[in-house]
Amino acid sequence: MRALTVTPGVKDSLHLRDIPEPAAGEGQVLVDALAVGLCGTDAEIIAADYGEAPPGQDYLVLGHENLGRVREAPRDSGLAEEDLVVGIVRRPDPEPCKACAAGEWDMCLNGKYTEHGIKGLDGFARQQWRADPQSIVKLEAGLKDVGVLLEPTTIVAKAWEQITRIGQRAFFDPHIAVVTGAGPVGLLAALLGVQQGLEVHVFDIVKDGPKPELVRDLGAIYHSESLPDSGLKPNVLVECTGVTPVVLDALRCRAQDAITCLTGVSGTGNQTEVDVGALNREEVLMNGVVFGSVNANRRHYDAGAKALSSANPDWLRRLISRRVPLENYAEAFHHRPDDVKVVLDLQKSRGGRGDQR
Repeated sequence: MRALTVTPGVKDSLHLRDIPEPAAGEGQVLVDALAVGLCGTDAEIIAADYGEAPPGQDYLVLGHENLGRVREAPRDSGLAEEDLVVGIVRRPDPEPCKACAAGEWDMCLNGKYTEHGIKGLDGFARQQWRADPQSIVKLEAGLKDVGVLLEPTTIVAKAWEQITRIGQRAFFDPHIAVVTGAGPVGLLAALLGVQQGLEVHVFDIVKDGPKPELVRDLGAIYHSESLPDSGLKPNVLVECTGVTPVVLDALRCRAQDAITCLTGVSGTGNQTEVDVGALNREEVLMNGVVFGSVNANRRHYDAGAKALSSANPDWLRRLISRRVPLENYAEAFHHRPDDVKVVLDLQKSRGGRGDQR
């Protein structure tokens, strides 16, 4: 079958190759791949910034954002042929650590977890894949066009869950939420904020195109100015860019008792002058909380699926800018100014099992 692969540690090694069909030992459920979403993590793996092949293999199948349809499943698995499904990206470490043993592999304590398409497990950019039932999430049939958005939705579902939990430390009645960054993660963070009844403000540098329109059509407020220039003092901030000046703005422009969640991963090596004393003083005197959040567990996949099912399907479809057949993968990685989310379409793949239905 056809698969999109890289050689970890080798820059620009991305190419399409034939690989064996998934072995039965990979899982009891056989899934026909429908789509794979692309994100910055994939670009970083292609650039050889990181990525780890499965043991005994010199290549890694790319793709962690995924959508598929069940071809075969055990009778008692809770899954059936034709079910729309998403594979959970991270697998708990084999020991396991206490967090993984508790089902919270997103909080793994020893770093021995594996991740499809990223770390030690082949990804989903192949015509078929296998997994066990506990590593698969079933979606409503109506999410066929947008179910590939589930994985990025889980990231913000976790962020919002953690914000809610932290808010329970004391009286907390948030009204205004700020999301920095109007990429897919930022837009989905805004979606979940709106679904909670908050007044949501989204900040990005672009002044026209699909992003401002998507924000406004969601019922949120779009800003192209900086957060300090807006004069807002939000109760909740979800930072989705990882851009250092934007992160600092998110730490400085907040209401009393505000909670700030950092989801964007920053690059290293660039130095920025910061008055740490002033930052610490403000944090303490304002009872502020700043925390980081990455990955997701089963609970967040279920919450993300619920959020997508509750959202306007036409709005969700507009997040997907382009669907590119697997054979044209190179085109998918050429960014266009109006791109929000680009998806590899494995249904349109020529040859192999992928086009038998």
